[in-house]
Amino acid sequence: MLGGIFGDIVGSVYEKPFHRAIEGFHLFHPNAKFTDDTVLSIATADALINNKTFKEAYLDWGRKYPRAGFSKDFEYWLACSNPEPYQSFGNGAAMRSGPVGWLSKSLEHCLELAKNSAIVTHDHPEGIKGAQAVAAAVYMSRLNRSKQEIKDYIQSQFSFDLNRTLNQISINYKFDMTSQGSVPEAIICFLESTGTEDAIRKAVYLNGDTDTQACIAGGIAEAFYNDISPELETNIYSFLTSEMTMLITHFRSKKSEPQT
Repeated sequence: MLGGIFGDIVGSVYEKPFHRAIEGFHLFHPNAKFTDDTVLSIATADALINNKTFKEAYLDWGRKYPRAGFSKDFEYWLACSNPEPYQSFGNGAAMRSGPVGWLSKSLEHCLELAKNSAIVTHDHPEGIKGAQAVAAAVYMSRLNRSKQEIKDYIQSQFSFDLNRTLNQISINYKFDMTSQGSVPEAIICFLESTGTEDAIRKAVYLNGDTDTQACIAGGIAEAFYNDISPELETNIYSFLTSEMTMLITHFRSKKSEPQT
């Protein structure tokens, strides 16, 4: 799950400035920070390894870090005494679902867990699809499936158009927080990438919802390439709190062996 957090931190400063270059920008900008993508990805991991419901974990972590950059709808959800799903089809469920792919025991189990992680807030079909697609891509990457196999499965299962190229998308692409308008594009960044860093750079290049799309692309890429060095790990952890680092370390020790 470090790839997703890596992407979130890198993308955190590039939403407002217009950025149109894959290379030549600082990965760890002086103003970079973790955002709600990191907080809720860690919350997903917490639920999976500590016998919490997803709702409990999201409330717990969300209320600990209220200034992480949550959407207005999610902030309202956090403030409620008994929060209920709000039919969201935003990309928030997808951005936090990567950890599901790391602890799933089968693809069917992965889809079920991803749906359960989504519906506590994002119970719209598009919100659920986004979460399932990202978790499935992580899971299949861990099975050493090829990019073509991952692409074919996601297109057939979720009806995402993954046949566009990054250059074609970038011509008219604009900031889009919907699942259907940002998750396929983030997956394409992974499909065209040569490594985790490259996937993140490509997601930033799109100039959309950069932290979330880089989180999604980076999370899938890490599972596929397994290329995050110890030095890079140290850099990523330097942006996080001690309780975040401890939870991630615990989570990474719990990874299950995927089944075909």
